[in-house]
Amino acid sequence: MALILNIETATTVCSVCLAKDGKLIALKEINGDYSHAENLTLFIEHVFKQANLKLTDVEAIAVSKGPGSYTGLRIGVSTAKGLCYSLNKPLIAIDTLQHMALSVSSNLQTSNNYEQSLYCPMLDARRMEVYCAIYDKDNICAVPTLAFIVEEDSFSYFLKGKVVYYFGDGAAKCAKIIRGKEMFYIADIFPSAKNMITLSEKAFNNNLFEDVAYFEPFYLKDFMIGKKKGEK
Repeated sequence: MALILNIETATTVCSVCLAKDGKLIALKEINGDYSHAENLTLFIEHVFKQANLKLTDVEAIAVSKGPGSYTGLRIGVSTAKGLCYSLNKPLIAIDTLQHMALSVSSNLQTSNNYEQSLYCPMLDARRMEVYCAIYDKDNICAVPTLAFIVEEDSFSYFLKGKVVYYFGDGAAKCAKIIRGKEMFYIADIFPSAKNMITLSEKAFNNNLFEDVAYFEPFYLKDFMIGKKKGEK
């Protein structure tokens, strides 16, 4: 049972929330154009003010670890680590795709095919490539995170006979390509700090903390710096 600051910056979304004993008490977020550098510290100040609490009251810092945007993850993780150092608080890392999957499966518990359903969060990774993983109804990973080129029959082999929900900004661009009577696209699902709460509270209660000095985001792919136009 703890007061935890949750930080999500893996995509275009900049999202911060405070949770007390696993319950949301303050949230500030925006889905913009990678505005994390300008907004993150301001959002952190906002949620503490909204909750009428001080930064020193926090008991742990949780950060979305990726996969996702290199720059977004770097900003989120460096901010979280800086707070952990200055406040002498533990660091919790939450898998971005896992908390996305949990948010969807939790909302579909009353569906007719809930027991057999699988959940596939997808994040945009340029062109027709996505970062994705597949989770079952209990939020257990069935297919580990991978960078995946989406084609019409991409999931037909290993998901045959399963009902699969796919979502996220990576799924949005693939909705017209991925076909099948058992594949269902859910729009407007994006990473949010509020969806980290259940996992960060569980991690805190089980003392699942990261080494602040050595922790790095899960980039999945190496960061590539492109040459400027005309540069040899």
